[in-house]
Amino acid sequence: MKTRMFFLMALMGLQAITAQNIPPADWQIRTALLAVPEDFREGAAVLGYSRDGTLVTLKEGTNAYIALADDPSDDRFSAAAYHRELEPFMARGRELRAQGRDGKEIFDIREEEVKAGKLAMPDKATLCVFSGTVDESTGEITDGYVRYVFYVPFATGESTGLPTTPTPPGHAWLMDPGTHRAHIMITPPKNE
Repeated sequence: MKTRMFFLMALMGLQAITAQNIPPADWQIRTALLAVPEDFREGAAVLGYSRDGTLVTLKEGTNAYIALADDPSDDRFSAAAYHRELEPFMARGRELRAQGRDGKEIFDIREEEVKAGKLAMPDKATLCVFSGTVDESTGEITDGYVRYVFYVPFATGESTGLPTTPTPPGHAWLMDPGTHRAHIMITPPKNE
C-alpha cells in the first residue's frame, strides 16, 4: 500500500511539474502566429499544447495556414506555420517522432510512403519557421527571425536552376534535392 501511495504521489508531482511548464494557451497562440505571414494571421489555425503536453487545436482556422506553437520541452523558442496541405506530412513526422524514430528513419519512412502514394505530399507548399528568445520577464519574443521553406517534392538543381548547397543569407538554394522533401530554403540575414 505504501508503495502504491508513493507511486501515485510521484505521478501527481510529475504531472504538476509538466503542467507548470506548458505556457498558457493565449501565449502559445500569440507567439505561434508570429510564424504566419501577416496577411494570413487572423484566420490561421493554431496547434499547441494542453496542460498534459498533448498536441491539441488551440484555435480553429478559416484559411490555409496552420501555426504550430513552440514545443515547451525544447529550451530554444521556435514556432512554425505551414500550408494546410502539408498537415498529413507534418502529422506523420510527429507520429514517427513520438514512436522514438530518429531524423533519418523519419526521412526514409516518409520518402517510401510518399513514393508509394500512402502519404500525401503537395506538389508545392510553404513553411515559415520563426525563432527567437523568450524574455522571461515579459513573455515577449526578442530577436525574432523567420526562415522560409518552399516544398517542391523531387525537384533537383537541374529542374529549378538553384544551387544545392547553402548560399549566403538571403539567397535561395535547394535542400534535399531529388527527394520527397526537396525544398527551397531562403534564410534572410540576421539583424545584428
